[in-house]
Amino acid sequence: MTARLPKGCARPLATEYDTALLDLDGVVYAGRAAIPHAVAALAGARGEGMRLAYVTNNASRPPRAVSEHLTELGIPTAPTDVVNSAQATARLVAERVPEGAAVLVVGGEGLLEALRERGLVPVRSLDDEPAAVVQGFAPDVDWNQLAEAAFAVRQGLPWVASNADLTIPTGRGIAPGNGALVETVRIATGRTPEVAGKPEPPMHRESMLRTGARRALVVGDRLDTDIEGAVRGGVDSLLVFTGVTDAAGAVTAPEGRRPVYLAEDLRGLLVAHPELMPGEEPGAFGCGGWTAGVRDAALWLDGEGERIDALRALCAAAWAAAEAPGGVDKAVARAGF
Repeated sequence: MTARLPKGCARPLATEYDTALLDLDGVVYAGRAAIPHAVAALAGARGEGMRLAYVTNNASRPPRAVSEHLTELGIPTAPTDVVNSAQATARLVAERVPEGAAVLVVGGEGLLEALRERGLVPVRSLDDEPAAVVQGFAPDVDWNQLAEAAFAVRQGLPWVASNADLTIPTGRGIAPGNGALVETVRIATGRTPEVAGKPEPPMHRESMLRTGARRALVVGDRLDTDIEGAVRGGVDSLLVFTGVTDAAGAVTAPEGRRPVYLAEDLRGLLVAHPELMPGEEPGAFGCGGWTAGVRDAALWLDGEGERIDALRALCAAAWAAAEAPGGVDKAVARAGF
């Protein structure tokens, strides 16, 4: 099988794809503040005719609240431009329980609104005889909510998690995400939930249904959600380095979690991406002023230029190698990361 390698694009990505399916946390903002360059880059992409849709695993806030936050940051956004895992969760549950059924909710307003949109009745107690349990992230989820979920899940009710992200980027750093809270209930019950959010198919289906994208580009900072979800959905992806994944993580990305494009941040939407060129040595690749390859089972990097071009070459060399090479940390440090 031919290795999946980074691709080039002779035109700016914003002119090559009709819709950007953008993750939010770690891509557009961290906490309440915009990621550097995000506001201007998204304005530029919109100016090129690209539709911007915001696809997030965070189910704590309804689309209206997210769109208001983005608009306050200088990114004009309508609620219909936001797709969250709460919506994917609600659609999934609605397909499994009777119309008008009660659903036990662990999570915030985002889940409550999404369930009501589907004609379901959110409740907070097992005493309300729910037909299913849904669990999503919210900063105020506490022991009482987790315990109530455990009681219900132990009774065999269908259990759907909005996402399984173990961490979430915040303005102060990386914090526990919904996946960590889901693990608490899993340990207490011995059961595993069905997951609606990225990288699972329900989230990709929800995004495509709500946006009507014909040629979509997934933009994210996480290999295990954004990029894997794009690979599984058969669409191209852009990995940015403003959130969870670092340069070494990109180089060591396993098959199935490898992006098509790499960029420092959202400015990568506004530029062409250089093609990889074969190097003089077998298995070596050049990009910009850099050449990378594998020698004696270790990565090497020579040249100079933009560090993102060095990373593209390193990813190509590592991903094309028969076995995972060593020397990754040294090579990415040589590139300037």
